[in-house]
Amino acid sequence: MDKRLAKRHKRQVARAKEHVKLSEPDVRTPEQIKAARETSRAGVERGVGMNAPGSAPSFRNNRPSSTGSAAKTDA
Repeated sequence: MDKRLAKRHKRQVARAKEHVKLSEPDVRTPEQIKAARETSRAGVERGVGMNAPGSAPSFRNNRPSSTGSAAKTDA
């Protein structure tokens, strides 16, 4: 049992090493970085922050408010 688990772990580690992604350095100039920061802050300053993409509320944990299905009541 221990040999089997050790071999499985060894395979998993080897596969994980193949799929490692290295991050690339930021090659932008300081001026470009400042401009990008100002551009991203501009939307929040104008009051658009709540309507920005990705700021929508999550509906994942909300339950549906239906009282029952119509298909079951026909039977």
